[in-house]
Amino acid sequence: MPVAPPTAVVRPAPPVGAEPAPEPSRQGWLNRLRTGLKKTGSGIQAVFVNAQIDDELYEQLEEALLMADTGIPAAEHILQDLKDRVWRHSATTPQAVRALLVDAVAEVLKPLEKPLEIGRHTPTVIMVAGVNGAGKTTSIGKLTKHLANEGCTVLLAAADTFRAAAREQLAIWADRNLVEIVSQAGGDPSAVAFDAVNAGKARGKDVVLVDTAGRLPTQLHLMDELKKIKRVIGKADTDAAGGMAAPHEVLLVIDGNTGQNALAQVKAFDDALGLTGLVVTKLDGTAKGGVLCAIARWGEERARTKPGTAPVPVYFIGVGEKLEDLETFDAREFAQALVG
Repeated sequence: MPVAPPTAVVRPAPPVGAEPAPEPSRQGWLNRLRTGLKKTGSGIQAVFVNAQIDDELYEQLEEALLMADTGIPAAEHILQDLKDRVWRHSATTPQAVRALLVDAVAEVLKPLEKPLEIGRHTPTVIMVAGVNGAGKTTSIGKLTKHLANEGCTVLLAAADTFRAAAREQLAIWADRNLVEIVSQAGGDPSAVAFDAVNAGKARGKDVVLVDTAGRLPTQLHLMDELKKIKRVIGKADTDAAGGMAAPHEVLLVIDGNTGQNALAQVKAFDDALGLTGLVVTKLDGTAKGGVLCAIARWGEERARTKPGTAPVPVYFIGVGEKLEDLETFDAREFAQALVG
């Protein structure tokens, strides 16, 4: 018998000022993120207390956004977009304007929202870089847990051979997550990465995560070492079918507390390595968080001026030290937490 076509269900859009309820599984995470960005959220919320919709409100909002580390280009863009939205929606209350500000910030951040893709290459080789103290090795441990929860088999490569504590720390994460690790005391980091990629292929692993030594982008000789690791990984695994040599992902871990310096790090590491994604850590109380808006605006500008490029997405953000304190990035959730 013929089957009747499904009937479309039309639901009214939520009124200005109303936020859609998050999925139950994300509610706890969103609460932790709001707590982590409370410093910025409280500052922006204060602007709307007993406010009039006038030039003074926009001036105070601009100051609050700059204090949140959005940078001037992003703050100016957000404010102009907000004014346009206020005019289009005929918003007349502080609550409505604040809701429209969430929309404006979410739209700026939307290009950073992209899932990490695993499975197109076997193994998917992920190289992880970052400056000392950004939480790189800890983030690798959390990312390993996240991938394991998704059913992926992971092999860790302790290519930070300059610091013995880094190898020991990564080994602890390997034990916690019940995954294998390739490590070599005092060895050449490129050789460790090469061996790990070959081991991952031989053992049928889904993912090989390569930890590298933390360094500042101004340390040119160490940045050259990172470039060498990337080249050697490529020699270890060239995907003939996909036509893409490893590493398939080059992630930079940045500390959410470092403000505009985080943007400088993204630019420098991208120039050296060609970043494919970011992990933002330590959004847990003192971080302002607005630098993600600055990174998004830089990415949009780069895409306009360099054909074939795109904004560097934020795959994960972290709000604490626990394994569950690393989650996928959602632009609207982050905007809600940032605006307060």
